[in-house]
Amino acid sequence: MYLNCHSYFSFRYGTLSPQELFDEARRNDVHKLVLTDINNTSGYIELMRICNENRGEYDLEIALGIEFRDDDKMLYIGIAQDNDGFEELNRFLSYHNASEIPLPSTTPEFSRAYIIYPFSTCNVDRLRENEFIGVKIKDVMKIRSSPCGEHMHKLVVLHPVTFRDKASYITHRLLMAIGHNTVLSKLDKRLEAHPDEVMMPEAKLAGYFWQYPQIIANTKTLLDSCHIHFDFGVPKNKKTFAESNKKDHALLQSYALEGFIHRYEQHDHRAMQRLLHELDVIAAQQFEAYFLISRDIVEFARHKNFPHVGRGSGANSMVAYCLGITEVDPIELDLYFERFLNPHRSAPPDFDIDFSWKHRNEVIAYILDKYSTKHAALLATYNTFQGRSIIRELGKVFGLPKSEIDHIVDHPFETRDRDEITRLIFRYADRLQDIPNNLSIHAGGIIITEKPIYAYSATEIPPKGFPITHFDMYGAEDMGIHKFDILSQRGLGHIQDAVAMIEKERGVKIDISRTTEFKNDPKVNDLLRQGRCMGCFYIESPAMHMLLSKLQCDNYATLVAASSIIRPGVARSGMMREYIHRHHHPGKFEYIHPKMGELMKETYGVMVYQEDVIKVAHHFAGLSLAESDILRRGMSGKFRSRKEFKRVEQKFFDNCRERGYPEKITQEVWRQIESFSGYSFSKAHSASYAVESYQSLWLKAHYPLEFMVGVINNFGGFYRTEFYFHEARIAGGIIKAPCANHSDYLTRLDGKKIYVGFIHIKSLERRLGEAIPKERQANGPFEGMEDFVRRLPVGPEQLNILIRAGAFRFTGKSKRTLLWEAQLLFGEKKDVRHSMQMFAPPKTYKVPELEKRPFEDAFDEMELLGFPLCDPFLLLQSNNFGDATTADLLSRTGKIIEIVGYLMTTKNTHTKDHKLMHFGTFLDRHGEVFDTTHFPDVAKKFPFRGKGFYRIRGKAVQDFGYPMIEVASMIKEPMVHRFARSTLAVSTQAL
Repeated sequence: MYLNCHSYFSFRYGTLSPQELFDEARRNDVHKLVLTDINNTSGYIELMRICNENRGEYDLEIALGIEFRDDDKMLYIGIAQDNDGFEELNRFLSYHNASEIPLPSTTPEFSRAYIIYPFSTCNVDRLRENEFIGVKIKDVMKIRSSPCGEHMHKLVVLHPVTFRDKASYITHRLLMAIGHNTVLSKLDKRLEAHPDEVMMPEAKLAGYFWQYPQIIANTKTLLDSCHIHFDFGVPKNKKTFAESNKKDHALLQSYALEGFIHRYEQHDHRAMQRLLHELDVIAAQQFEAYFLISRDIVEFARHKNFPHVGRGSGANSMVAYCLGITEVDPIELDLYFERFLNPHRSAPPDFDIDFSWKHRNEVIAYILDKYSTKHAALLATYNTFQGRSIIRELGKVFGLPKSEIDHIVDHPFETRDRDEITRLIFRYADRLQDIPNNLSIHAGGIIITEKPIYAYSATEIPPKGFPITHFDMYGAEDMGIHKFDILSQRGLGHIQDAVAMIEKERGVKIDISRTTEFKNDPKVNDLLRQGRCMGCFYIESPAMHMLLSKLQCDNYATLVAASSIIRPGVARSGMMREYIHRHHHPGKFEYIHPKMGELMKETYGVMVYQEDVIKVAHHFAGLSLAESDILRRGMSGKFRSRKEFKRVEQKFFDNCRERGYPEKITQEVWRQIESFSGYSFSKAHSASYAVESYQSLWLKAHYPLEFMVGVINNFGGFYRTEFYFHEARIAGGIIKAPCANHSDYLTRLDGKKIYVGFIHIKSLERRLGEAIPKERQANGPFEGMEDFVRRLPVGPEQLNILIRAGAFRFTGKSKRTLLWEAQLLFGEKKDVRHSMQMFAPPKTYKVPELEKRPFEDAFDEMELLGFPLCDPFLLLQSNNFGDATTADLLSRTGKIIEIVGYLMTTKNTHTKDHKLMHFGTFLDRHGEVFDTTHFPDVAKKFPFRGKGFYRIRGKAVQDFGYPMIEVASMIKEPMVHRFARSTLAVSTQAL
């Protein structure tokens, strides 16, 4: 009877999660329904999975369809008779999504799908055999007076289900108001669902149609004829790379053995034995195509000279190493192959392949072109209503002014019960939490299916232009469609740019794949030990700087471990600190259980990697490998509520009791396993990251200026751009302001001089910034500002920006003189370029002597670039820098010190009792980094007040030899006034 059920995947309309829809069906004893979300197919996989999990306990059959709408107008509902009909509907919606052609008012002819038109259309004479008119409860009284009444065989019950009760009806109205960007009181009632769109027992629903038994019979007949079936978990990826499994098998063997000869000595029997074992498992699991497709993607990138990093659990595989997908030697690191692939694992392995952010889209385009968008698409992800954004949206819907909304967002606990409006906002904010808002693009997941994509989903074309499915990675995994992760990162970009710069500037060709040599380089390991890793991929953050210094990390293996124990869960569980202690005192600790020492001797009995969860679950608690992998995946958070995870969790404790472990030990082991919740790394993933970190470190150690310019030009680092320029200055670079005759659009290295790129000038038009170096290269340097204006289309505003940025200092004239000349140059003329080209030579203007203020350049740079190019401490009003520097902190441990710091970055966190505290990272007056801790009372009394200088007073402390300051007080220090007179000459252009 229910042909039109909505989940909350009817974005900004539906209110019911798939679980809630199932619960409503069970509450009303409904055993079959059709899920028809609005222009969407996202919800069916989760709903079907829930039905499968509850089979026998409560049986609910799902049929599938789509409610097609043109904006807010409901056109018709398509209901699939079977899987072929579902594919038809998906193709139809996907075509209109891709072509941007509006949905037609009537559908094309479908062979395996029903179409139901709303009662208001009622063109009964034109209906095909598979088309019907839907009658809602409110339409029953109109049947006799309508032409539809003469065609009873074409009428069906159409009772939509959109919400559960009055509260969720209000949620629906709020979603509609958010979607239409209007206040609730002005929401058009005609747009809303009817308040009766709730599920009820079928007998009650049939009672509304008691006068028309044929309509009830038509509805049941239609519903009974619809059946959808999917084999959940059965692989649906593309089955072959070549024409057959046999050819795939031969091809993979050939490529792997060829790569083995390149990677290993031919007589390494241990390595060969592992390779053959892996090939046997891959063949038995029929994953050969997955490996070959991954290799093909990497080979395309290699042919295009695109650097890549293969990571994820896939890096545990020697076959992947021999194919060139990864650069991690599993023999060297004793990687646990069963984490990657084992005979009990039905899902294929997980490859994450990183490319530079500049190249990723080209790689994706190659995949979609090779396998066609009929079989390949990116996965979706769901943007959901969350936290502060919900408060803002509801504040607008309730008509509050922006200032009041800002106050509520900033002070939620104080305003929650202020009045009836705020109580409503917070009440419904809880109900909107986690409801999907729209589709977005997964960070990198691509699927390639044997059947057309449309057998499983409709597709959308978001702004980036690549098709995306309607389901996310979890839905894909449930369905048995396993993704290739094609990701982007900035780290590869700065490595590639630095290598290219070294070859161009110095004539030295760098083979960046010489990672074995890099790992043994003393200069590299010295940087690592000191935590001097700014700009280096993954290891530049304050937390990593601190961890590397505490560990005195000076080798690859320790860096691999550090890359994983930096996870928040390990820190919160106390195991990070325990790991550092055991690292420094390997003979002065006891394993919680001898088995933990056997399993994780390398990491001192501390669970560091994802495979440690599998090892402990399998060898310590006696779970099967398949169950152990469920436990590992469950720690992602998404699966923790599923029955399979709960079952495995219970078995873990039951098995431990059977094995006679004390309850205290079992609970502690479980607590450590739980530290992996949220996110965690496999050892191979950490090792892949560490390889890239070493490549960055080697460049930083031997070619620091090229490296830092590469970092600057790729953006996206942990710190603001200012601090990468600072790091370049520390390394001997001479930072030059943008110059019309020397700068490019991106930052440029010329010997030791680093010319800031035009891209960094905030208000400069990109078109002009790119045109300047092109014009200079084509026709030579600019002779002066007038020559510049003659040769480029620049207006007075853009010219003034360039003058103030210092771009014409090569003329030898002051900025004030140049600004005066620019004013005279343009005057009232509208086409200066044309008039200057007609009349030559250019005029020489006599301007009065204009005084230059000492801090003028620095303040112009702060306004136009966002930071000064000089030593920022020159701008501090006070000459009192305190009584300590970073270098003094260890020797003054336990003492109260005072220091002035230039703020680099902050991190907010909360204590166990939910009080706000901060960590700060600063530069001292010598350009050295120091860290601060701001406990809740201090954080509240002495808050951060934006960028700038802070005078900090507190106790110098140390942890494993790493110094920090526990802040007691902190005040922001004033800078010099922009027009202050000073005997201190500040010439940022000369620095």
